[in-house]
Amino acid sequence: MSVRKRRSGSLKAAVVVAALLVAPAAVQAGPVPAYEFATPVFGLATAPRGGLLVADAGAGIVRLRNGVGKLIAELPGVTDVAPIRHRVMFAVTGAGGWGLFRVTHGRVRQIADFLSFETNVNPDGGEIDSNPFDVARLTRRRALVADAGGNALLVARRGRVDWIATLPDELVSTSNVKDLVGCPNPAPGFEEICSLPDMIPAQPVVTSVVIGQDGAYYVGELKGFPAPTGESRIWRIERGTRHASCGTDPACQVVADGFTSVVDLSIAPDGTVHVTELDEASWFAVELGFPGLGGTVSACDAYWNCTEVATDLSMPVATTTGHDGTLYAVINALVPGAAEVVALT
Repeated sequence: MSVRKRRSGSLKAAVVVAALLVAPAAVQAGPVPAYEFATPVFGLATAPRGGLLVADAGAGIVRLRNGVGKLIAELPGVTDVAPIRHRVMFAVTGAGGWGLFRVTHGRVRQIADFLSFETNVNPDGGEIDSNPFDVARLTRRRALVADAGGNALLVARRGRVDWIATLPDELVSTSNVKDLVGCPNPAPGFEEICSLPDMIPAQPVVTSVVIGQDGAYYVGELKGFPAPTGESRIWRIERGTRHASCGTDPACQVVADGFTSVVDLSIAPDGTVHVTELDEASWFAVELGFPGLGGTVSACDAYWNCTEVATDLSMPVATTTGHDGTLYAVINALVPGAAEVVALT
């Protein structure tokens, strides 16, 4: 397992916050079309024939190409998109929609209902909660879905949903959240946080999934309340796994840790996995509207040696690698009128 050293320093709420008054960081945009997203923006992918696809939860799927941005499919609530072939893609909607959709030449058709599955099956055995946040194409008919509410990795095809694995809670420190609210003299309304024990369980909050060059599924977690720093992990799940309880099942192992508030994984053509952290001070700092420390994008090789390639980003939520090798990211993702796609390399 690769342990990633960090600098000093309920996602269920964080991923749907759409009106945070956080000042955008200055990042030089590359050759990306300017487009005013309805916001919040959560997902980013590279289109098969060039250009980028953006999951704009305020409106739907936006294509950025040849200097032009265009809404190509109306799907409010969309959190991620995964191309299947030219102008055909999977998309998921988060809390409030709970669906897997197939988008064909702009026509949107729901093919799976995750809330119904969670209600009937509830793989992690916790409260009934579903928030599909990330999707990866497994085949032309099957998709992998990271359910941030259900703490599970799911597989879905037309009319069918099954679970691949659930991620476990972890005992974590409460020191970060106490520092953020100013304990022992907290801001009004946060007095109870100061009386929390030193350690409490945190839910994993599954935010991201990619398929590695080895065929395994790699899953990122954010870590819910108390929003610890340096505790988010990346898991490797063997291809074809079903009904695994990560933490006890040998088919599911931690391959990297030491991250903070992981919100996205993306994989480049050469196999490099890019890990996006929302903010080094945690998602809770962002939700409170605190300045935070800025988000980070890291590049990880096949041995999970990770190097930071962009830091001090304002609310990055997703990356993708273009056909020309350029690494793109969505930043200011939750700020109305400020969300944008920028070139990082």
